[in-house]
Amino acid sequence: MKPSETQTPEEYALEMARYRVNKMKRFYTHLFIYIIGIAIYVAKTYFGAPFNFWPIQHINCFVMMVWTFFLIVQGLNLFVRENVFTAKWEQRKIQQYMNEQNNKYE
Repeated sequence: MKPSETQTPEEYALEMARYRVNKMKRFYTHLFIYIIGIAIYVAKTYFGAPFNFWPIQHINCFVMMVWTFFLIVQGLNLFVRENVFTAKWEQRKIQQYMNEQNNKYE
């Protein structure tokens, strides 16, 4: 997200903080629902619980693997990508490439 021309740096920082907190809230909500889904899947698969009503009857190994994949991607997006590819990282890389270019022409 880029700051608009009318935003002060403090307003932009507050907006980014709210955006990040909202993403974390959505991730933890998704994680909570996933844990409930895992519990139902384990009870149904390994303990023979009679969950034969829609949508529970459609929870199978494939659905759980796909759900796990998307949860991992969401977690990596939230906790890894935003911590690794920050503005500081971008500035360091830009400076590194500029230094390399300067060294080529010296």
